[in-house]
Amino acid sequence: MDSGNLIESFAEFARGKNIDRPTMIRILEDVFRTMIRKKYNSDENFDIIINADKGDLEIWRFREIVDDNSEDIWDDDKISLSEAQKIEPDFEIGEEVAEEIKLEHFGRRAVMTARQTLIQKVKDLEKDILFQQYKEVVGEIIIGEVYQILGREVLLIDAEGNELILPKNEQIGKDRFRKGDNARAIVHRVEMVNGNPRIILSRTSPVFLERLFESEVPEVYDGLINIKKVVREPGERAKVAVESYDDRIDPVGACVGMKGSRIHSIVRELQNENIDVINYTDNLELYIQRALSPAKISSIKIDEDTDRVSVFLKPDQVSLAIGKGGQNIKLASKLVGMEIDVFRELSEAEEEDVALVEFSDEIEGWVIDELKRVGLDTAKSVLVLTEEDIVRRTDLEQETVEEVFRILRQEFE
Repeated sequence: MDSGNLIESFAEFARGKNIDRPTMIRILEDVFRTMIRKKYNSDENFDIIINADKGDLEIWRFREIVDDNSEDIWDDDKISLSEAQKIEPDFEIGEEVAEEIKLEHFGRRAVMTARQTLIQKVKDLEKDILFQQYKEVVGEIIIGEVYQILGREVLLIDAEGNELILPKNEQIGKDRFRKGDNARAIVHRVEMVNGNPRIILSRTSPVFLERLFESEVPEVYDGLINIKKVVREPGERAKVAVESYDDRIDPVGACVGMKGSRIHSIVRELQNENIDVINYTDNLELYIQRALSPAKISSIKIDEDTDRVSVFLKPDQVSLAIGKGGQNIKLASKLVGMEIDVFRELSEAEEEDVALVEFSDEIEGWVIDELKRVGLDTAKSVLVLTEEDIVRRTDLEQETVEEVFRILRQEFE
C-alpha cells in the first residue's frame, strides 16, 4: 500500500467518524513519528508534511555533514561526507542534507501495522469524544429508542446510534418497555469500563422529576420558580418543594396548572406517581405542616439538637400523616431533613391510657416499634382497632397480634 492510498483510506474513515481535519492530521503525524522512532531511534531531525485531502505524504530527514573521521559520525542527526556525496556530489562539510524518506523504506509489515494503528486511534478517539459528550450532559433528559430488553437492564440507542443503558434499579417499578419504544430518562452517570464508555440512564432519580418540571412548567424553566428539593418513592409518591421569585406568581398553582394540566403529563410519564407540590418556607414548623399534607397537625415539638420532630395529631389524622406503607411520613422527613415522629393527641378519656413502652417486659421491642411506626403508641390506640386491621397495616404475623391484644386487654380488665 503506497502513502497516497494509506492516507486517503484513513481520511475517509476518519471523516465518517466525524473527526475534524486538525485532529486527523495530528493522529497521522503521531503514527508516522512512531514508525520513524522504531526504524531510526529518534524522530527529532525529521519533518512530516501531510495533505490529507490529496493523500500526499512527505517525510524529510535532515542531517549535518561531518568529516568521515569525525567522532560525531554516529549521531542520528549527522552524516559522513562520503555518504552525503552519494546523494549529491557537491555537498561539503557543515552543510545540511535533506533526504526524502519514502513510506516503502519502512517495509510492508510496518505500513500495515500503521494502518491498523490509525484505525484503532480513531476508534479510541471516538470513544473519548462520546464519553466527554455525555459527561457534559449528566443530569439532562435524553430520549432513546429501546432496541434490546435484558433481565437486568434495557438497552437503548440515541439519534447517532450510541448505546445507552437503563438498569433495572433505575427503572420505575411499573415501567414496561417494548422494542422500538421511545423512553425518556436523565443521563445519570458516565463511566469508562475497559476503555469503553458506559452511559447509565435513570428514571428513578429526583433529578429526572426536576427536569420534567422544567420541561412542562415555563416558569420553572425561566427561573421564576425555583425547585428547592425533590424526594421520591419512584412510581408511588413524590414531594416537590417550590418557591417563587416573583410575588405575583403562585408557585404551586403554576406547577400544577389549570385543572392539573401541567402536572398530569408528568404524572403519566412517571407511571401515575402521586406528586405533592408544596410551597417552600423558611418557617420550619409551617414547612413541616405542609410536608405532612394532607394530614392536619395539632401541635409540633422540634428538637434541633437531635434533628427530630414530634408531631401530634388527632386520631383520624394519624393514618393520613403516615400514608400508605409509611410513604408520606418517610418523604416528609426527607423533605425537611429531620426525623418525624407521629403521636396521637389524647382526649380526656384517653389520658388514662398506657403507653406501649410500659409493656416492654411482656411485648418485644421490635413489635412495639412496628406498632409505633403506624401511629399506634398506646394500649387503647391498638385496642380500638381489630386484629385484622393491625395485621393489614403492619408487618406483624396474626399470632403476634393476637398475643399483643391478649396482653393489652389484661391491663384494662
